[in-house]
Amino acid sequence: MTIKKHIPNIITLLNLFCGCIALVFAFNQDFEMAFYFVCLGIFLDFFDGFFARLFKVSSPLGLQLDSLADMVTSGVVPGLVMFQMMIDHSSTAPVGHLQLFPYLGFLIALGSCYRLANFNIDTRQTDSFIGLPTPANALFILSLPLVLKYTDSLFIVEILTNQWVLLAIALLSAYILNAEIPLFSLKIKKFNFKDNVLQIVFLICSLLLLIFLQYLGIPLVILFYVLLSVVHNKMLKK
Repeated sequence: MTIKKHIPNIITLLNLFCGCIALVFAFNQDFEMAFYFVCLGIFLDFFDGFFARLFKVSSPLGLQLDSLADMVTSGVVPGLVMFQMMIDHSSTAPVGHLQLFPYLGFLIALGSCYRLANFNIDTRQTDSFIGLPTPANALFILSLPLVLKYTDSLFIVEILTNQWVLLAIALLSAYILNAEIPLFSLKIKKFNFKDNVLQIVFLICSLLLLIFLQYLGIPLVILFYVLLSVVHNKMLKK
């Protein structure tokens, strides 16, 4: 049994470790550090599969570990962040010592759990995605408190501090994770422009959005990804 066999699973567990650290920061409402550790976890999530393919050591255990780690990093953490945001901006009267409305933020965690379980048995998602991947959804949710923190726009502040808008985002998040919407993959299989036009256009536009809009660019990139996929799907059907 060589060390190479264990490297992908070690990387997966480091992803889970980052998710656990992000949870601590999210509990303390340090959303910026939570965001950075989720980003690190997602980075590691990419490389566990990369090394598994490189070393030809893919296994059912690795597949299950990957989903379990993602459930924390890209499922529970964004659910907790939305819970915290809804606590801060909820006007719902408390029932006893509990304020029930913010707990609906954990619908994101439930939607993520269902998607990850379904992903493991869905043979259609080998080269592309159906529904928004949990890492993309996590980046979308975790970017919201940072957009709120660093924006100078009163319009954006009013939107992201409205409890009903936050609930709508949580519901939409749980839905889009599991929606039957084909989304293109960013994997480049052939090194030529013609076969990768969609991916190149997306990456260039995403880079520009992030450069000029910074944190606000993150949710816009995710929305652009979904909309571009929908347009692409319609063009293919014609």
